[in-house]
Amino acid sequence: MRKKKKVLGNLVPLLLSVIILSSFLPEREKPTLFIIGDSTVKNGQGKGGNGQWGWGSLLGEYFRPSDIEVRNKALGGTSSRTFYNNPKLWQQVLDSIQPGDFVMMQFGHNDTSPVVDTTRARGTFKGNGDNYEIVNNPLLEQKEVVYSYGFYLRRFIKNIHDKGAVAIVCSPIPRDSWVDDQVRRNDYPLWAKRAADQMGALFIPLNSLIIDHYEKEGMEHVHATYFGDLDHTHTSLDGARLNAEILEAFIAENDLAGLSDYLR
Repeated sequence: MRKKKKVLGNLVPLLLSVIILSSFLPEREKPTLFIIGDSTVKNGQGKGGNGQWGWGSLLGEYFRPSDIEVRNKALGGTSSRTFYNNPKLWQQVLDSIQPGDFVMMQFGHNDTSPVVDTTRARGTFKGNGDNYEIVNNPLLEQKEVVYSYGFYLRRFIKNIHDKGAVAIVCSPIPRDSWVDDQVRRNDYPLWAKRAADQMGALFIPLNSLIIDHYEKEGMEHVHATYFGDLDHTHTSLDGARLNAEILEAFIAENDLAGLSDYLR
């Protein structure tokens, strides 16, 4: 009995010390899912004031806010080049990334713009190569080295991996553009996948997933339900929700470094 009492007497102070010390330890913060991209990911302020919505403004609804924070940092009008180079955009996101976070990206629509013009100067060279060109940027009033679309995606991925976070590349959503009964395709989804594969990033074939859905429903239904008469690039609220649901379903069916664990 005396031995048992002695053991208990030694354990009580130890347990009290553990409890007291643990109360001073910071709680482990929940991870963050950052989303970056253009206006098809976040249009305007993300509230669809002009009738156009991006899927990133709705994706957070499918995750448990108690376990993960979703921050949609996309900005309309940006390309992979201008989002990466603007210190108020990518650098601010990068500074906030912590080990264990996720960063989901989707660019491509504005990368098709001219490389040099007097309005936006946001285009990138086609492909996933290391080719570049030194241009005179009239907006910056200085020379700029411009690379390929895939090159900028690879830069994003390397930055994310260097921070100990998970990079997820989405191929760009399709436009409401058809050839007979098929949605018009381009090479940007292929270049996005090559960039992701080259850097060991996760990839979501969002373009083909949405196209499969569109072609089952047909051109007239897709145009009336998911786009309307504003343009052929930006989705309505219903269109953005469809894209978010397609993303949620893909995440649920695939591991993606444990991101599915945070779904509702």
